[in-house]
Amino acid sequence: MDKSILLIDDEEGIRRVLGISLADRGYEVLTADSGEEGLRIFRDEKPTIVLTDIKMPGMDGIDLLGLIKEEIPDTEVIMITGHGDMELAIESLKLEATDFVTKPINDEVLEIALKRAHERISMRRQLREHTENLEDLVKEKTEKLVEAEKLAAVGQTIAGLSHTIKNIASALKGGIFVLGKGIELDNKKYLDQGWEMVKGNVDKIKNLSMDLLDYAKVTEVKFQLCDPNKPANEVGNLMTPSAKENGIELKMELASDLTPFYFDPEGIHRCLLNLVANAIDACLDHEPGKQKKEVVLKTVKADGYGVEYQVTDNCGGMAEEVREKIFQGFFSTKGPRGAGIGLMITKKTVDDHQGIITVESEEMKGSTFTIKLPERTKG
Repeated sequence: MDKSILLIDDEEGIRRVLGISLADRGYEVLTADSGEEGLRIFRDEKPTIVLTDIKMPGMDGIDLLGLIKEEIPDTEVIMITGHGDMELAIESLKLEATDFVTKPINDEVLEIALKRAHERISMRRQLREHTENLEDLVKEKTEKLVEAEKLAAVGQTIAGLSHTIKNIASALKGGIFVLGKGIELDNKKYLDQGWEMVKGNVDKIKNLSMDLLDYAKVTEVKFQLCDPNKPANEVGNLMTPSAKENGIELKMELASDLTPFYFDPEGIHRCLLNLVANAIDACLDHEPGKQKKEVVLKTVKADGYGVEYQVTDNCGGMAEEVREKIFQGFFSTKGPRGAGIGLMITKKTVDDHQGIITVESEEMKGSTFTIKLPERTKG
């Protein structure tokens, strides 16, 4: 039982008699002879139950009730009224007083009012404990769910990685078999064919290792104020010599009306580098007919976004069933040179920016990858 109670009445006799009665019930009784003094003691001691007269000089019980409920709404306030104060008593109930007792105060009536106050205190306490337990339960279940999702994601990653390694191992085994046949039959064609198979898959192992290292480095994005053309220009300059060496023209078309905003330039640099490298590989694997092989890296100002990046090639293109899988882990369109991690990292980085990445592609015509980043005004 809450032991502290504040008794407020301007009549000393009532304070003395009620104080003795409350003390006999086991309460620690605090007393005040005015509403102002009662409010001061209430603010200092914060009792859970207040017993106050309605009519007092200065601050009356109704005003005091309003201030108490405003400061600590859970306080139980029992009003003391005269027989002619029923309208005030009803008004106090509307202001969330617990109950009222009339003068002269009957012990049984007071006991009922106090019991009601304690029932309300107990009910609130139980509700609070139940709510806290429910919050703890929700937190526990949420943590378990998040952990399960993490384990599921790890499981999917391991499954994809295992499948990729299995494919590489099978391809190596096939290359070794062809090499063995070439040695056994002294057949140069088999030797050359087997050697190319082995070399291609050794390259794939190397690329897989590098992609896994890159994937491990990907952490939360580091936003900073930057010109959105900067990473595109860097990637274009970096990849131009490689494109030119392979007979591919790499064009840069950078918009002049872009303004700096907050994004992760290093992360976007990795995304664009991956897309441009993929486009160049597509041109290596396919012939665009009589057209010159071409890759275009473009930036534009898009409505509602800080920048739109486009990487377009005029080689190859993808079938619909391939387009649906390209952002999945360990799915590669680059044959023996790819591990299928690059586009997975790219999508994660764009998602972390709350951006959008899409692809449009038509077989035998080419593909366009588009990244849209929202304009952030602060990091």
